[in-house]
Amino acid sequence: MKRFLALVAFLPAFVLAAAPLPTAKPEEVGMSSPQLAKIATALNKEVADGSFRGAVVMVARKGKLVYQGAYGMQTPTTKMTEDSIFRIYSMTKPLVSVAAMMLVEDGTVQLTDPVSKFLPALGKLQVSVAGKDASGNATYTLVAAERPMTVQDLLRHSAGLAYGEITQNAPVKEGLERAGVYRKDMDYEARGMTPAEQVERMSQVPLAFHPGTMWHYSLASDVLGRVVESASGKRLADFLDERLFKPVGMVDTGFWVPAAKRARLAESLEKDRFAGRGFLLIDVSAPPKNDSGGAGAVSTAGDYLRFCQMLMSGGALDGKRVLSRTTVRLMTSDHLGSFIQTPVQPGELLLGTKGYTFGLGFAVRQGDGVGGVPGSAGEFMWAGYAGTYFWVDPKEQVTAVLMTQAASPQRAYFRKLIKQLVYQAIVD
Repeated sequence: MKRFLALVAFLPAFVLAAAPLPTAKPEEVGMSSPQLAKIATALNKEVADGSFRGAVVMVARKGKLVYQGAYGMQTPTTKMTEDSIFRIYSMTKPLVSVAAMMLVEDGTVQLTDPVSKFLPALGKLQVSVAGKDASGNATYTLVAAERPMTVQDLLRHSAGLAYGEITQNAPVKEGLERAGVYRKDMDYEARGMTPAEQVERMSQVPLAFHPGTMWHYSLASDVLGRVVESASGKRLADFLDERLFKPVGMVDTGFWVPAAKRARLAESLEKDRFAGRGFLLIDVSAPPKNDSGGAGAVSTAGDYLRFCQMLMSGGALDGKRVLSRTTVRLMTSDHLGSFIQTPVQPGELLLGTKGYTFGLGFAVRQGDGVGGVPGSAGEFMWAGYAGTYFWVDPKEQVTAVLMTQAASPQRAYFRKLIKQLVYQAIVD
């Protein structure tokens, strides 16, 4: 009790949610309370400057929660709290990646399985090969894919798929828009059709690259969610709730927010000061037509910290195992090697810096150096379109989560800021 009261005295003066992990004073696990206090100073300044409406940060070391803070407002009239709920967009990808690896452990799926084993409509895809004519104008030629995409390709984003928001391949972008998985009026909204409709429509869209040749951030995790459903016979939301969320204690994580919890949903500013405009976020007030494995989930900082700690602990938390230690190691290893091209590296997409490869659902740091942010070899991480971010550093035994609802062009800066402020607080 003394330890808990001491931690509460250190934490910012907001209403505290139940601690997601056992608590400790920072000094008990080799961190500095005064140094961690810089997080509050920095984020309160960003709130005051109008960078975002509010934020939540949680930091754990050696399995103990040492810092949690809520800053600014959740909505125009409601203060941010530690149990505020956020649209996590691409931080859904690690969740569905874990789901897929559970099926691998069950013997239901193999990484080398062709995706068409589970989704036959995706068995004979074409590739839109980019080129230039004699005048230097872009040309596109449709050819048959050199090999089928595999489950491993979906997990590591080498399937040849694309996002309409990112790709410059005109036939692919146009095809994704026709399919309804790319909308010009709202980014990363692919939930407007049933799973069967989504697969059928995407089967008519050419790939942007031959499978296994290029790391290209894409709708691969949405397709992976459809594989999980086909292989398990269950809706993605139900499979994750049964096999991951309940065992790990992720009580506020799902693909929509029930009415009883809607007052805790964080909202973005009407106008982003860096973009000069607002960003529409997905409506999570009702069950979607399909559960988007790439961008559809909601969660809290505490729930996601528990997910991170489960991975840090080798696939188990509080005596409940959801993955084997060897599977976690496989997921957080380099899966790009020297044979998959990376014109834009994972770290550049996320943080604007090199130094990261990609595993099965995570960016993975390759060494202590190169990256323009603090970290350690073997650290893994990912982030979300609306400003969420997490990382797990097994070497330093640090897990951390940042939650905001700011789909801002400045969000890479906020990710790097939090990372710097956490690592400078490690003293032992």
